[in-house]
Formats: sequence, structure tokens, C-alpha cells
Amino acid sequence: MAVTGAVAGAGRAPGRGRRIILWRHGQTSWNVERRFQGSTDVDLTETGVGQARRAARLLASLGPDAIVSSDLRRAARTAGELAALTGLEIAQDEGLRETYAGVWQGLTHEEIIARYGEEYAAWKRGEPVRRGGGELETEVADRAAPVVLRHVEKLPEDGTLVVVSHGGTIRTTIGRLLGLEARHWESLGGLSNCCWSVLGEGLRGWRLLEHNAGTLPEPVLGDDD
Repeated sequence: MAVTGAVAGAGRAPGRGRRIILWRHGQTSWNVERRFQGSTDVDLTETGVGQARRAARLLASLGPDAIVSSDLRRAARTAGELAALTGLEIAQDEGLRETYAGVWQGLTHEEIIARYGEEYAAWKRGEPVRRGGGELETEVADRAAPVVLRHVEKLPEDGTLVVVSHGGTIRTTIGRLLGLEARHWESLGGLSNCCWSVLGEGLRGWRLLEHNAGTLPEPVLGDDD
């Protein structure tokens, strides 16, 4: 395929190991309404499309080698902006969908707290909760992390994979890849719309290099590098 704009792999620095960029989709109307989306297929707003285009220009300059996306429209459309700049194909995988949250889906956070307050509080404390009768966070990691690792294995040496997914799925995937206990995953915090986190391959496994970033990463200079 002919590549337009940024060239795939062009921004790669030699010898730094493989890299995973986990990119959350752009804004949706349910995000604005603080309505729990889960696996509901909600599309981007016009603002969300603009966010995706801006972020795609930044991420394209990093020279990604591959893109894999959730098949839900808000993620797939976000991924499409990066594909348009790099010429890369998008591999879609339903394993990267957001957490299925049963009866919580479609409710605002205020409605969830009013109807399922104890369940909501337990989730926020880090307890294993099937929100709305849906998936556990560990079950989300069980389906999403292997998808990411399968695509990482296809990368060239020092290659970069962009994973376009959802806030909850990205957090659980990061937690799993870093080897954190599930009760600590909430400490990673959420991602803003169209922001991303970066994992780098180290000698002892994956390292979190950037979290909830919206600008290009800067090198770490100092004793902790």
C-alpha cells in the first residue's frame, strides 16, 4: 500500500526495544453526558473526530509499524485517522472492546451511584466486582492482553504497535502487562479522550514510559533512566 504523510516506521530510534502505544478513542456524546458506555457501540462526536485527527498527527510522527483496534465504532474511527496518515492497515479485534457492564450501560454515573451504590463503592475500593452483572476487570485483561501480545510478536525489532481501545480495557491491559496485582490497577488512573500510554520493552519485561499523554514523549534524562 502506498504511504501518504508520515512513513510507517520512520520515527523509530534504533536499539530501544519494542514499544506499545495504547490510545484511547476520541470523545463520544455519552462521554459528555457521563453515561457509562461499556460495550455499547457509541460513535464519536465532531469534537471526538477532531481530537483523533490531532492525536493521529502526533502519533504518526513516531513511525508506528502496526495498528490494532477495538471493533467498536468510536475506537475504529479513531484508528482510521492514524491509518489515513500512515497507510497502515487496521487489524480489528473484538477482544479489545470496553468492559461489558450489563445493566450499568446507558446509565449516568449519578444513576449508577443511586441504584447500585454499594457495588460502585466496592469497585472503587479495588474489589473484584461484576459491574452491572458484567465482566470482571481480570476477565477483560484475560481477553485483551493476549491480543496485544500477539500483535507485538509480529513487530520488527524496535518496532511500535498502536493499540486503539477504551479507557478501562487499556488500564487493565497495562496492569496485566506490568505484572501488577489486579487490586492495584485502579491506581494507574484514567485516560482522557484521545490520550495514550506508552509501554517500552525492558530487560525485565514491560515498563510504563508515559501515561495519559497528549503530547509527544520526551526522553528520560537523569539517574532513573
